[in-house]
Amino acid sequence: MTSKKTGAPKAFAINDARILQLAHETLDIEAQALLQIKDRLTPAFVKAVHLLLKTTGHVVVMGMGKSGHIGRKIAATLASTGTPAMFVHPAEASHGDLGMVRDTDVVLAISNSGESDELAAILPVLKRQGVPLIAMTGGMQSTLANHAYIVLDSGVDKEACPLNLAPTASTTAQIALGDALAVALLDARGFKPEDFARSHPGGMLGRRLLTFVSDLMRTGDAVPRVSPDTLLSELMREMSAKGLGASAVVDTNKKVVGVFTDGDLRRLVEKGADLRTLTAAQVMHPNPRTLKHTALAVEAAELMEEHRITSVLVVDEHDALCGAINSNDLMRAKVI
Repeated sequence: MTSKKTGAPKAFAINDARILQLAHETLDIEAQALLQIKDRLTPAFVKAVHLLLKTTGHVVVMGMGKSGHIGRKIAATLASTGTPAMFVHPAEASHGDLGMVRDTDVVLAISNSGESDELAAILPVLKRQGVPLIAMTGGMQSTLANHAYIVLDSGVDKEACPLNLAPTASTTAQIALGDALAVALLDARGFKPEDFARSHPGGMLGRRLLTFVSDLMRTGDAVPRVSPDTLLSELMREMSAKGLGASAVVDTNKKVVGVFTDGDLRRLVEKGADLRTLTAAQVMHPNPRTLKHTALAVEAAELMEEHRITSVLVVDEHDALCGAINSNDLMRAKVI
């Protein structure tokens, strides 16, 4: 029914109970659909995983309409978990994009009915090219299924849509089946958090697992340092000039023998010590905690948190001072 003035669909009154009822029914239908897909998993799924593991090219995911949207997500999930993948639109494939598909690739074609005209048009071409085809479909006797090397059953009894028309439960089944493929492949490849981080350098995990102390630390003249016989007055000037809130005390071989901080200075003043005669060796903390320049930045954050300090001195492979890093450096890099 439409409005006479605007031609827009006329809104029907709906109460809160009806809203929650529909939401519950939708979730129940889609949950049941996933359980049915689980029960229908066959050795074809294992065969598909082996085929995808063996391919030296890409997994080329295709699908029209809502299946195409799901296909884009599946391709992205595969690519981010160690399986090279890309999405190719079936309609565009008929107009040149099929040239992106090589005989070293595997095509994963998604269609609930299995009768998508755009997919059907390119199936014979894929077969002539010798490109293996995996079908994800609810139409087990469909054109797509009949052309496929492997068929994954994604069929559902009904859609969550009250009209049983809008793809809802069927797309949920497709995305879950795609996730199952990605997880099985991830595990078979021995994919680790470090591998995931390399695919997500801009994300939090990427920053935590790919950022090293050497990437963020202050170096050269920016690192406050004095010798053990330096007077406290000169030590304070060095700390003030470098703005780290601390200074390393190093020997003639640049080895760290101690550290002095703003907090140490406050405690000396509170004690009423004669600051004019003291040297760095007399006021420093000997053998301070240090980090190798090859450590992850997140290790620096953990060390600071554990020992309630705000900066850490960094040493090289010979244990010589090469840098310093503080909590502000880590926050600017969004490591913490």
